[in-house]
Amino acid sequence: MTGPDLSLADRLLRQPGLQRVPSGKLELFILRDFLPPDLCEALIALVEARRRPSELANHDGDPNFRTSETCDLDAAEPAVTALEAKLFALNAIDPALGEPVQGQRYLAGQEFKSHVDWFSPTGRDWERYCGISGQRTWTFMVYLNDVAAGGATRFNAIGKIIQPERGKLVAWNNRTADGGGNKATFHQGMKVRAGAKYVITKWYRERPWG
Repeated sequence: MTGPDLSLADRLLRQPGLQRVPSGKLELFILRDFLPPDLCEALIALVEARRRPSELANHDGDPNFRTSETCDLDAAEPAVTALEAKLFALNAIDPALGEPVQGQRYLAGQEFKSHVDWFSPTGRDWERYCGISGQRTWTFMVYLNDVAAGGATRFNAIGKIIQPERGKLVAWNNRTADGGGNKATFHQGMKVRAGAKYVITKWYRERPWG
């Protein structure tokens, strides 16, 4: 198995169809058609059944910073098991290092403003969120549906906008070469203009999740 370290980029680049976004600022990858349509639909149904208002680890007082709905998906669900198997085949990261799969739904007008997935070691919630499992290392995100309008993911530091397409995977390394949080990974879930957007996200940690 592969640990969630910087060498993971080399493994990903060996996967057929996977593309690295050209940038010296971060390791960012895209793979179209990672999930088949039937698995996307099954995951959407799970998100619909469990969704709740999204929360923030570090709230800055803006009630409109993250306006989606969220849920943790049960690992025992067949669709989640199938997703986890496909992720492991792709990245070979020890499953013990993974957080539970999270699902999100964005309706028209909803968004997630610019943020990073890693936690600041100087933040007041560092011990609460990272004391056991350590920092987030890699993010693997998959769009579950085509969106009528809007809903793209923008990486601000490199001006890269990724359009949501059913089954498309986006993955990135949250760290710099020295292991610190990479500020170039600031990204935003742009506002959905029409329809809905469904996404799943899988984060990996430095140490076993628990």
